[in-house]
Amino acid sequence: MYKVFTNLGADEADLYGLVLSSSDVTYHVRKGEHGWEVYVRDTDYEKALDAIEKYLSENRDAHLVEEVHSFEYGRTFSALWVSLILVALHVGVALNHESGAFVKTYGLAAYEVLHGELYRAVTSLFIHADTLHLAGNILGIALFCTAVCQITGPGVGWLMILVTGVGGNFLNAFLHKSHHLSVGSSTAVFGAVGILAGYQFFKKLGPPGRRNKAWLPLAGGLALLAFLGAGEHADLTAHLFGFLVGIVVGVLYAFLASRPGGKLCQASSLAIALMLFVIAWARGF
Repeated sequence: MYKVFTNLGADEADLYGLVLSSSDVTYHVRKGEHGWEVYVRDTDYEKALDAIEKYLSENRDAHLVEEVHSFEYGRTFSALWVSLILVALHVGVALNHESGAFVKTYGLAAYEVLHGELYRAVTSLFIHADTLHLAGNILGIALFCTAVCQITGPGVGWLMILVTGVGGNFLNAFLHKSHHLSVGSSTAVFGAVGILAGYQFFKKLGPPGRRNKAWLPLAGGLALLAFLGAGEHADLTAHLFGFLVGIVVGVLYAFLASRPGGKLCQASSLAIALMLFVIAWARGF
């Protein structure tokens, strides 16, 4: 037997096995040091490669290999670092005797945003009304923002999430125009939900046999929005706008990117996100 594929995930190895079986190729799967390995007879080597290559070519928009690679690539503790930043800012504001003035300076005041204080669309994402508000958003970050980074990689993921939060805040400011002040990361968290829904929608829209299920991710995202984003004191319009911007961003990413960007792309995207963060807070000072 000749080793033809290596370092595969379990689902990926099963998928390759099904393709080889359908092509009448005898194969054997074995657990290797860094993943699963597929072996075929020497005489079937070229046939096996052709079968897998043909399958991947015909199922470029939906094959499982890309999804497995994305999840392995995006394992990251970046959500922990973001949560620590939020906690540090919250503690700093809580210890400040002029916390109310701090919120008025950096919160999403619609009138001020529309009159040039654009930095508020960023800084308001990092301020929270109370500890319960902060804890809820940290949970959302752990669940949904981490899932986005698993698909896109951490740098690209956080830049996309920041864009959805900022975009949702701008739309919310344009809606209210004046007499509206809001804070919190939830706009970006629901932006992450929208990214996941938009990404899955586009992926399921491609293969003909799965198009009838393409709307399920969007329906699931709307259900999460209704369940988690419509509390008594929640800013529902901000959550809705973040979700809608996220859908657009998720669809665009699925259309433009066949796989997560490399280290340079991730580092550059993260640098842009950090630069926007720093510039926004500097403008507030």
